[in-house]
Amino acid sequence: MIFWNSFADFIAMGGYGGYVWGSFGMAALIMVMEPILVVRRRTQTIARLKRQARAEARNSSE
Repeated sequence: MIFWNSFADFIAMGGYGGYVWGSFGMAALIMVMEPILVVRRRTQTIARLKRQARAEARNSSE
């Protein structure tokens, strides 16, 4: 079991704190950004498909 003498020791993680917290931060950032980017891409794809459908409807009526 691991015990730390202070909060600073916990943050330092035995000298590996930069790596540990940097990795944790990057993973958290990716987990937050992924759903945002998926929704944005979905919205863009739906808009593009609607534009294509309108263009095809105009071309087929000519």
